[in-house]
Amino acid sequence: MPPTSTPPSPTSPTPPPSGTPAVPLSTLLADAALGLQQVAGPTQDRLVGTIGTTELEDPAPYLLGGELLLIAGVRLPETTEGVDTYVQRVVQAGIAALGFGVAPVHDEVPSALVTACDRHGLPLLRIPPGTPFVAVNHAAHAAMAEARHQELRQIAEAQAALATAAARPDALKAVLQQLATRLGAWVVLLSPLGSELLAAGTRPEAPAAVQLRALAARTTAHVRSRSADGRPQPPTAAAEHHAEFHLTVHTLPAEIADGPFVLGVAAPSRPTAVHRSVLGTALVLLSLLTTPRHALGTDTRSAAALVRLMLGQHPVDVARLLSPDARAADNWVVVHGRITRPGPGATARLGGDPVQLAALGTVLTTPYLDIDGTSLRALVPSSPGSPLPDLASVARLGWTLGISSPVAAADLTIADRQADRMLRHAVATGTSSAQHRSQDLTMHSLVSPGDAAALAQARFAPFAEAPAPGPAVLLETLRTWLAHHGNWDRTAAALQLHRNTVRRRIAKSAELLDADLQDLNVRMELWFALHWLPGEQATGKQTTADPTEPTPP
Repeated sequence: MPPTSTPPSPTSPTPPPSGTPAVPLSTLLADAALGLQQVAGPTQDRLVGTIGTTELEDPAPYLLGGELLLIAGVRLPETTEGVDTYVQRVVQAGIAALGFGVAPVHDEVPSALVTACDRHGLPLLRIPPGTPFVAVNHAAHAAMAEARHQELRQIAEAQAALATAAARPDALKAVLQQLATRLGAWVVLLSPLGSELLAAGTRPEAPAAVQLRALAARTTAHVRSRSADGRPQPPTAAAEHHAEFHLTVHTLPAEIADGPFVLGVAAPSRPTAVHRSVLGTALVLLSLLTTPRHALGTDTRSAAALVRLMLGQHPVDVARLLSPDARAADNWVVVHGRITRPGPGATARLGGDPVQLAALGTVLTTPYLDIDGTSLRALVPSSPGSPLPDLASVARLGWTLGISSPVAAADLTIADRQADRMLRHAVATGTSSAQHRSQDLTMHSLVSPGDAAALAQARFAPFAEAPAPGPAVLLETLRTWLAHHGNWDRTAAALQLHRNTVRRRIAKSAELLDADLQDLNVRMELWFALHWLPGEQATGKQTTADPTEPTPP
């Protein structure tokens, strides 16, 4: 913009290069220790961005604007015309005010300077002989530091209020209300198609609101034109003026075919540094609150999977919707957990604590968690060769884990049983976790699957006539006892039973099977057969449990 003799606006001075807030000229005039006195120029307050001292005949090329320029008149032109030209030049440079130090060069402020400042609308301050320029500089910067402190406090208070609003059930409405209060403006959230969704603050006259929506429509169209390749575009802002209102629109990041949501602001004045900072915080919160994950309470893919499952679709058909990586959708690990040691974040609340859920979801790298009191179940998408989650971090939270081997979605029921048994094994052995592993090169691979399954069903056929507690309970007790090498205490700990109950069940099993369970060959035969019972084998795989150090019964 070419320089003019129009004085700078008292509400919009050129900001200081350091970003320090400008201070009103009246603040310095009110400082009794300085003794400053305005002797010419308009009485409207000006904002001072910095202090400059120079005795150049033409300082204009070296000024940034917004300064309180201090001179002692060492090289002030001697003619009235020269003084007038001097004042015109510094006004064109955008200074906020001129300070003239009385003595030692001049006994009083020159009348020609007073006349020129009145003519060009420049505030002229008289600096008494006892006030050094450095004192004015120190006072100005002290006032700027205090103003900066006040700005930071206002920003902190506004951010806290916005964060609290974002946690409310009516988060969008609450955030907009707080934003309108902090900005002293009308704010409106517009849909990608321009419809007014929510608004807060005092609505301006219809023409201003219409112009704001038109500005939003043009900005949204511009964003859509840049999104032809399907990739989300970064947020965009635009501004216009309407009468006494300063209009701004800000697009929110969103992957929506029709375009982004838009936040519109109609403020009675240009935004301050505090307003810009508060607006930036609100835009981040609104961007989060308008995503499908937050708007629906979950992400749309997971919600779709839940709907399909509840309407009867098979897990195999919906598993891909739950995986963030399509390549991992056919592989899943099931995790079972139990709180066995007190740890920071451990909880016994039904349904889990939000902080606990967030911590577990982070370390297990999955959002698919179910915490019921002290028990945990989780689904973890897994790709071939992918490492286990950070189990040490889970252990520090007080959990003991049982982990299945990776399986296809069709075998999740089998993986669920694997994880349950591994959890029992970990609890019984006092370890923080145990994982079920798939092994291809085992004795199982030498036997026909059909023959092995027929042998297993025939071997455990007597369990079909088992009295209470029933064949399934006896079979699981026998399996756990064999997995712990006949150790009564570990088996009892794993099943959360009294050891005498375990003894009675094992004795009943031995009776039904007509087997000597003290014979190692018999145990080996039964262990082999257990792995071939229906529902124990994942598709196309033979599995065994982690070996453990034998312990005498």
